[in-house]
Amino acid sequence: MKVASFDVDAQKGFTPLCPEQLPVPGGDLIAADLNFLASRAALRLGSKDAHSPHASWVVAQAADMLKPLPLANADVTWVSHCVPGTPGFELLDGLPAPLEYDFFVWKGIEPDLHPYGACYHDLAERRSTGAIEFLRAQGVGTVLVGGLALDYCVRTTALQLRRAGFEVGVYLPACRAIAEHTAEQAYQTLRGAGIALYANAAELDAALGHQEPYHG
Repeated sequence: MKVASFDVDAQKGFTPLCPEQLPVPGGDLIAADLNFLASRAALRLGSKDAHSPHASWVVAQAADMLKPLPLANADVTWVSHCVPGTPGFELLDGLPAPLEYDFFVWKGIEPDLHPYGACYHDLAERRSTGAIEFLRAQGVGTVLVGGLALDYCVRTTALQLRRAGFEVGVYLPACRAIAEHTAEQAYQTLRGAGIALYANAAELDAALGHQEPYHG
């Protein structure tokens, strides 16, 4: 069974490079670790948030974020982020262009959608992005996940993949979290779902010792 890697929302809008958006501490430092993760996989998937500046969940300032919304597919408010055509929409420097990935997902395009995971367009997980079907069609058994942010989109994507029947590992050097307490909650949730957490390259390589690294 093949191994795939998944770069989840590794965008400048989630880094200190765009401080007016959702600057995850250290989020701009993970490109090399994502590239390392991809070197251990036969296929590389990626995703981006692609949000309208006029989305239903947008608020003007950070103090108004995380307030509940009466919307089916946007649960809480956020400041505007990752708008196509702006610097925040761009992938981190050093990563491939979207069309250079084996499969790529753009999510949250409709103004009333704000999904977290990269496998479904809606919060009820009924509208697939095609990522799961692609992985199954390619004979993938294990998916290695990294990206931004660990405690939101990475966590949700990893859980979606696990529920779809894949073995899943999260490579922690290729992730950053919004906050320490939510990161700890994410660790517990991921471990509880049977998802491996790799703290360094040695742990990852030990787990994949029977796999041949990808050099494509």
